[in-house]
This record gives sequence, structure tokens and C-alpha cells, in this order.
Amino acid sequence: MNRFLALGMAALPLLSCSKDNTTPNIIFILADDLGYGDLGYTGQERFETPNIDRLASEGMVFTRHYAGSSVSAPSRSSLLTGLHTGHTPIRGNKECPEEGQYPLPADTWNIFRMVSGHGYTTGVFGKWGLGAPGTEGAPENQGVDEFFGYNCQRLAHSYYPHHLWHNGKKIILDGNSGSKEDEYAPYLIHDKALEFIRENSGQPFLMMYTTTLPHAELKLPDSETEPFIGQLEPEKVFKGCDSGCPQYKIGGYGSQEHPHAAFAAMVSLLDRQVGEIVEAVEAAGIADNTIIIFTSDNGPHIEGGADPRYFNSNAGLRGLKRDLYEGGIRVPMIVRWPDRTVPGSTTDHISAFWDFMPTLADIIGADAAGQDTPYGPVQTDGISYLPTLTGKGVQQEHEYLYWEFHESGGRQAVLKGDWKGVIYNLSKGGEMQLYNLADDPAEQHDVAAEYPEMADELHDIMQEARTPSDIFNFGI
Repeated sequence: MNRFLALGMAALPLLSCSKDNTTPNIIFILADDLGYGDLGYTGQERFETPNIDRLASEGMVFTRHYAGSSVSAPSRSSLLTGLHTGHTPIRGNKECPEEGQYPLPADTWNIFRMVSGHGYTTGVFGKWGLGAPGTEGAPENQGVDEFFGYNCQRLAHSYYPHHLWHNGKKIILDGNSGSKEDEYAPYLIHDKALEFIRENSGQPFLMMYTTTLPHAELKLPDSETEPFIGQLEPEKVFKGCDSGCPQYKIGGYGSQEHPHAAFAAMVSLLDRQVGEIVEAVEAAGIADNTIIIFTSDNGPHIEGGADPRYFNSNAGLRGLKRDLYEGGIRVPMIVRWPDRTVPGSTTDHISAFWDFMPTLADIIGADAAGQDTPYGPVQTDGISYLPTLTGKGVQQEHEYLYWEFHESGGRQAVLKGDWKGVIYNLSKGGEMQLYNLADDPAEQHDVAAEYPEMADELHDIMQEARTPSDIFNFGI
């Protein structure tokens, strides 16, 4: 076994926090392409996000939290499996020809299978992207009790799609047939999520709310966009793929006359829907026993007319979506757990998506690393951050965090303490870049020549942190 994987497994403690009330519900809200600076509490000044800011004031804010990757599918794979992109099954956005992405293997141990063994009902509402319909990676074949939304992340580029999926059944949206745009998918998906909360409020549940907001295309009902028109000038019209375009509703981004207004409206809609989820939990009488987590799958995008520079979406960090610099992978993260997390608290504990599975295992008393399951021994690169959430016990720290990216010639990154190593263009022999984030959080000064021993150490970690993959191999 890879010694770094073994180290990650050893770092996962057994259940260390006894529970004095019923097993908590978990709602995990995953925004799509939301930048670190796109929220009020992280410094956004162009529009407001009062509901998400309220979550931050009522929960714990993580200032050094990292996505699993800088694009959708591998980031989600890391989140669900507790493995970083050197080990998780899906390490890149690999498409299936008609609809969907390369599937998670049938025997994948994931959070849904883990919590199902402890009496939880599981639901996913939004975007999947981890296995085409009918494959072993489809949500209904990965332990998800109810799924509603987009199976395919490419088709999720359209907010007025021809169809969505409910479990394994294709739901045709007649209001969007041809060039019609009458049924807005985020509304439909949101209603199903609220229904899931109401119907399962009497039993433990895990709900993943994997919204497509604010991913491109930048398109909403006029009633959502109108309040922002004229408020975010100057606008630059985006001419995209509309009716008659070959990629219309199957991957192309629609035109937008007011892209700044549309983006602000999309984040505002996301914020409103977060508020409605909180209201649903409170109305069901389960707020005191429900953990709500909010984060994003990667950094901000530039597709479809999006303008992250105008909004300072990466909060001054270097890089965007697809980058392994901080702006591409550092994401906002809030955990609200009444009577467990201190309201309005902040932590600089360094954590990542692959820490969610061991944290969840620690909370519910699930199988810890090394223990056997019907899918083999539990393996993880993660470390439970439950001690940070509750202030009880000793919080273990990562020796390092690792990422790899399988587009644009291949990229790798390692974070060890304050040191960040990045390599681009792996397929062409790209050189190591080295940054000290304590002195240079915006990664503007490559100091590899000044600290060759540290550069060599991080390069060695990059070689040892991953297992080979015939499918995801940087094109080398």
C-alpha cells in the first residue's frame, strides 16, 4: 500500500465524541463554480448574500478549506470517497458520448453507503456527473435513495434542459421542448429538495444539495435578473449558443445581454434557496439536530460571459477554475451545528473535501479507516475535523494536501504547511513552482530557486502521493 495513503488512514481517529441526543441530519450544500470572494462574509461588495452570511454568523467559518479539484467531477469524487485526486476513482472530467461522465466503479465505498448502514436515508438534488444513466456510477447504483436533477454536467450547462432525472427515470420537461424556456431547472430541483426534507424529517437523513448555481450558462427568468439590470455597469454582451446552434441545450452557453446582472442574480437566487432550506429545517422542527454545511466545488469560472475580475470572485487569490493556484481550489466553507459549533467562530485549520467522509464517520460512529465493509477495507486520505467543530479532543493536522488535474497538459500541486508546490504542463516536462503562502498568499513570487530543498521535497511527495491510473494519466 502507498505509504502516504496508509498515513492518511492512520490519521483517522475512531469515534471520539459521544452523542447525547439523536443522530444528526446532514445537509451538504455544494455550490457550483462559486469563488472564495463571491459571498458577503468573504468580502463581496457588488451584491448581498444575507442568508449565507447568516449561516456564517450562526456557525463556524473555515478560512483554509480546499475543494477536491478545480473542476466538477473529480472534486465531487473526492468529496464522496474521502480520497484526494491521487487516489479517488474519478480524477478528471471524462465524458461519455451521449450523456454523462465516466462512472464511479460499482464497488466504490462512499458516504451514501456508509451512512445507509447507520439508518440514514440519502438524497442528492442537483448535479451528479459521476456516472452516465444506467451505468454502475449512476446515483441509484451508488447508494443514493433519491436523486433528482442533472445526471450529466455537460447538459447542466443549460438551465432550461429538455429533461432531468428522477432516480433512473428520465423526466421530460415539456415546457422546454424545442426552443421553449418555461421550466427553470433550479426551481424544480429546489422544490424536490424541500420535499425531501419534509418527508424525511422524522428519521436521520443525509441530503447533498448539489446546485448548478452559479455555473454558466448565465441564464435566469427575467424576474430574477431585472432588479440588477443597470446596477452593475459597464455590461459586455455575451453572444453564445442559442436556438439553431448545434450545441443548444446540450452543452452550449446561451447568450446574455446583461452578464453582470445575471451572475449577481444567480448568486442571489442561490442565497435565497439556502435561506429556504434553513426555513424548511426550522419548520420541520429539526434545526437543533441538523448539521448544515455550505461550500463550493472549485473556484470561479469565466465561461458564458462571467467576469470574475469585475466581482473579485477569487478574493485576490491567484487563479480561477481549472487552476491549482489558491483561487482555483480554496473555497468558502461554513458548518452550522447548533449547540456544537460556536456561533460566529472562525478556524484556520487546513482541511479539504476528502476530510468530509472521516468527519462524518466520526460523527455517526461509522467504520473507521482500515475496518472491513462489504466493499473492502475503508481507506481515506482525510482527517476528521470533528475536534475543530466541537472544541473537544485533539485536532490532527495534515502532513500535506495533494491535487492533480488532467486537462491543459496536466497539473499537480502540494500544500505542506505554508509551502505550496505547483507544476503545470506535466506532459511537456513542466517545472516546479514554489510559493510561501504565509508571505505570499497571492502566489506572485516563485521561490523555487531560493529554496531548492523544499522544492525537491514537494516534488517527491507529488510522485508518491498518487497511484497510477490507465484512465487518468496526464496524457503522458
